[in-house]
Amino acid sequence: MRWEIQLASSRTKLVIGTRGSKLALWQSEYIKGLVEEITGLPVALKIIKTTGDKILDVPLAKVGGKGLFTKELEVELIAETVDLCVHSMKDVPTELPDGLYISATPARVDPRDALVSGAGYSLDTLPQGGRVGTSSLRRIAQVRALRPDVEIVDVRGNLDTRMRKAEIGEVDVVILASAGITRMGWADRITGYIPTEQMVSAVGQGAIGIEIRETDEFMRDVCAQICDADTFTCVTAERVVMRKLDGGCQVPIGAYARLEGDTLVMDAIVGEVDGSTILRHHLEGPAIDPIALGEAMVAQLKAMGAEEILSAIRASNVDDLLET
Repeated sequence: MRWEIQLASSRTKLVIGTRGSKLALWQSEYIKGLVEEITGLPVALKIIKTTGDKILDVPLAKVGGKGLFTKELEVELIAETVDLCVHSMKDVPTELPDGLYISATPARVDPRDALVSGAGYSLDTLPQGGRVGTSSLRRIAQVRALRPDVEIVDVRGNLDTRMRKAEIGEVDVVILASAGITRMGWADRITGYIPTEQMVSAVGQGAIGIEIRETDEFMRDVCAQICDADTFTCVTAERVVMRKLDGGCQVPIGAYARLEGDTLVMDAIVGEVDGSTILRHHLEGPAIDPIALGEAMVAQLKAMGAEEILSAIRASNVDDLLET
């Protein structure tokens, strides 16, 4: 297949657009290795700073807008200064610029949220009034539902910075995606995992996405060899939920799908940021139709009152939501 791909293109090298964080670079180096093996071409990384990378002293929910970690990369992709962009799928908006699409998702790793705590606390053992570090409204809503007594502390920055805040006691525990910590080789610093029964993950959490131009048949052929079909199916179902509910980092939505044989299983939540109401539903359907399962989940959540909750959150002052 490598020979066929090479014959189909006159390119002498490829360029990956990536953010500059350690995790983003790890993911891009991983994809670089796969692409080089498939094509036999040298692959370079082009580091691009995104809006989300520049604004570190404000909670993401207050920054507003979509594509905080992807927009600048997509500008370069459209301009053809890069051939593909590598993203954490949980950062990718469900509406992409015209002419671009997610062409592949390699095999997903652990999608759960993880805990890092210098004192070894779990959400159950955290003392009354304990300080929980996170900037995610999805996590905040679910934590407050479980532990309304705790204090939420906004924590931004790269993975190591956030973990260290918990390890030195600036906060009692920080909640992060298990996948990123594991990929960086820091799994030994994780002090606990939050089961899906307690906290539903973000859409696409644990998955890497490769974005390319729709017209780039060469890269489409390459990505076809990288894509893990099971991961793509699950992420597709989750992203239907996010898209149909017009979600993003400004609202607390979670969806996690997984395959059990030929059955696609999904849990999803929509919550009040203060944790007073968490709408949660579980659905199963045939794996061959992830879009139908996602749409069915949205219909159920709307019937439970999701639209009213989300509309009220969007109309609220973000400062008030975070300080609840």
